[in-house]
Amino acid sequence: MSARHDDTAEPGPQLAGVLREAALDWLYVGKVLLAIFIGGWLAMRLDLQQPATTMMTVALVMHPASGMVLAKSFYRAMGTLVGCAVAIALVGLFPQQRELLLVGMALWIGLCAAGASLYRNFMSYGFVLSGYTVAIVVLPVVQHPLGLFDSAVMRVSEVMLGILVAGLVGDVLFPQRLRMALRQQLADQYSGFLAFVRASLGGVLARDALEEAHMRFVGETLQVENLRSSVVFEDAGVRAHSPRLRQLNQHFMEVSTSYQTLHHLMNRMHAPHHRDTRDRLMQLCVFTATVLDGDCQSSPEAAARLSLALQQTERELPGQIRAQRQGLTSRRERLDFDTGAELLVRCVQELQAYVQAYAVLRRPGVSSAAQKEVVFQHGNDRLGALLSGVRATLTMLVMGSFWILSGWVHGGSAMMLATIFTGLFASAPNPSAVVRQISLGFATGMPLAFLCQFLVLTHMDGFGLMVAGTVPFLLTGLYLTTRPTLAGYGTGYVLSFIYLLNLHSPMTFDPVYVANEAISQIAGVLAVAVAFSLFGNASSNGWLRHRLLRQLRYQVTRACEAPLSGLRHRFESATRDLFMQIMVHAGPRARDWLAWALSVHETGRAVVELRRLRLALPQAQQAAVRAVLAVFADLYRSDADKQPHVHERALQALDEAMLTVTHRPALRQLHLLRLALLDTRSVLMATPESSHSQPCLSASADQEGVTHAP
Repeated sequence: MSARHDDTAEPGPQLAGVLREAALDWLYVGKVLLAIFIGGWLAMRLDLQQPATTMMTVALVMHPASGMVLAKSFYRAMGTLVGCAVAIALVGLFPQQRELLLVGMALWIGLCAAGASLYRNFMSYGFVLSGYTVAIVVLPVVQHPLGLFDSAVMRVSEVMLGILVAGLVGDVLFPQRLRMALRQQLADQYSGFLAFVRASLGGVLARDALEEAHMRFVGETLQVENLRSSVVFEDAGVRAHSPRLRQLNQHFMEVSTSYQTLHHLMNRMHAPHHRDTRDRLMQLCVFTATVLDGDCQSSPEAAARLSLALQQTERELPGQIRAQRQGLTSRRERLDFDTGAELLVRCVQELQAYVQAYAVLRRPGVSSAAQKEVVFQHGNDRLGALLSGVRATLTMLVMGSFWILSGWVHGGSAMMLATIFTGLFASAPNPSAVVRQISLGFATGMPLAFLCQFLVLTHMDGFGLMVAGTVPFLLTGLYLTTRPTLAGYGTGYVLSFIYLLNLHSPMTFDPVYVANEAISQIAGVLAVAVAFSLFGNASSNGWLRHRLLRQLRYQVTRACEAPLSGLRHRFESATRDLFMQIMVHAGPRARDWLAWALSVHETGRAVVELRRLRLALPQAQQAAVRAVLAVFADLYRSDADKQPHVHERALQALDEAMLTVTHRPALRQLHLLRLALLDTRSVLMATPESSHSQPCLSASADQEGVTHAP
């Protein structure tokens, strides 16, 4: 009976969750509607030329989270001011040369589209705004440039008014604070990682499980960074603790890399001649895992207790390592054991640092460690950004040429719309799909705007009745923007409806003008669709996706050659950002490249540690390590057809270095790199013939004569 009672009670919490989510969606729709009409009313009262610009600004800026609204508003304001300044400069340079003016606009818009592709979060939005603001300011006055200053003042006033209204409504009326989402994300990341370590430290983790964990950890890392960069706009406390948040995220990246490397090493020691060494390392892992059997809750107090327990475990580990090391007779066994033991110690140290950083995150005062600024470096494909800029420039040149040659009065509107969407979707994960949804939204919004204007508003008098007549039309589109799969359709619907309705005071009704504007909308959206179809990004272009993979592999080359100061931080963040881009653009196909991501993380981190240890070596040993670094840089830089040859060279350089280097920590890093090269499941593994043709290099008992472990 109790079981049946539980089953019947189970839908209760689910229904409550669904109702709460629906209530939040409709609350957001209500706030957007209120902000749109407040902005429109104020624009009319202030006698601005285009109240629709204010209303569209509100629709673009509004977000369910108040921090997102403030972040978007800040970058939109900056982009608008920069765009107005550039518009004035361009018209000043080419006041009577319309063709040169359009070329200058196209080049500027292309430059902004390239910048939008390089940057993340709402900083990309600022580049987009600085691009299409030029078109919004210049195109209406291209035939009479003396009206430029008035046009710029009006556009700035309309946009700033929309930003102000959206910020006030979003931050004052039932605000949904983004800091709560950030706090929950940090707690979930912390408790989830500890649970993962607790469940897997004392056992064997299959490669598939490692890949799943890596995808999850990468997603959590980028989500924390994105939330942090937005929450700083709404919360002064988070802004003050931003260095601590970056430090916390950095510690998480480091410990997750080391932990996955440890499991890779354990998985490679599955052969019978490794059984004794592996069992001893497993005993050390089981001993370490006991510290996680206690209180691992996400509260700061529990984290502080766990940090002390991890410190105690770190002090006890050397004794456990010495006890387990006794009885290992061969140099190969001792080197395998020492490499695994050092990785385990590093995992404990980095886990303690991560737990400690989480514990002190909300304490008053800033520690010296938190004051050290850590920058999250994004991985960018500059050629992909250049192609985005070229696409935007060519689209503007084609639209501008059509406008000039055809003499179409409404060609400027088509060009303006194409400018907006070309820049707006330059950094979208799959712009072609978004443009398709936007086009469908425009196709729906245009006839409804026509019906609303000529069948409804012609019978309305006054602002209140105008609101009553337009709310039913806007309500549907705004609700669609809350659905993830239909957000593009809803956005196109709302923007098309507001743009074509063109509310102002006094209201005029001109069917011919509206029809021509509708045609210009269709022409602008179709031009954007053609541009993204012909010049797609990595989502539709396999060559660009493989460029991202090469950029990911190149991070190991940078780890071998770039300046050592801050290199570990830059490596950890850039590799994750690049792999997230691959995941976004490749979708389900990204799993095929997971092996590369794991290889890059493992090898790159070992290379960074080796370079740090190299500084303490004698000159002869440093030269041997430099040779290893040079060949590994070539290995990750080379194409697939050259990799077998470079793979052979890397093994030879490692063998020579391991015969020369006597420094134990450096020798262990070299051994770790060698095991990674000899892994039969590694993406770097050469052809089977080459791996079997060198028995002295295989991970067997013959290795005893190759290395000189102390």
